[in-house]
Amino acid sequence: MLDAFANIGTGGPIIILLAVMSVFSLALIVYKIAQLAPVTKGVATREAALAHFEKGNLSDARSTAEGGTAPADRVLAFAIKSLGDGRSGSALMTELMRRGNEELARMNSQIRILELIAMISPLLGLLGTVLGMIQSFQELEMAEGAANASVLAGGIWQALLTTAAGLLVAIPAAVGASLLSGRAERGAQLIEGAIAQLMLIADQPSK
Repeated sequence: MLDAFANIGTGGPIIILLAVMSVFSLALIVYKIAQLAPVTKGVATREAALAHFEKGNLSDARSTAEGGTAPADRVLAFAIKSLGDGRSGSALMTELMRRGNEELARMNSQIRILELIAMISPLLGLLGTVLGMIQSFQELEMAEGAANASVLAGGIWQALLTTAAGLLVAIPAAVGASLLSGRAERGAQLIEGAIAQLMLIADQPSK
């Protein structure tokens, strides 16, 4: 298989590199899909935890939130525990923001790699095309105009093949990075929403 790639002129090594990047990006997309699968779940769990908290059942509220698997569940569980321990004010909000940012960073991890692959792949494809075109015209020059047109055309299509390969790698990586980033942002919004609801309940005057 490597010999077949090597026969594509100067574009062979670049196509091999693009093939490796393609396999890596697809594996990374599958991994991130599995990792981000739970981030938008647990709405009912958080609503039940908030209902317990509103009734004053702090232990039930905390245990319910801790039973969830979403980032919003983890931050909410910590917030409920902190309020139960008597913590409040700007110090608590700062800690909750820090934990929320950590969760967001975890959700966004490796997505930058997909964005980098999406950006670099077309450039590598273009580089392979340029190198292939240079090689083709060098061969034409050495043949002093006697080169067969079909030979020249074959060199050109081999050169253009690297551009197509670069685009085939870049498109799934770009789409995957965009969709995964959107899911991570949705997870961050759910964290903010859960904490906002909790603080609203906590700030209610006692009846």
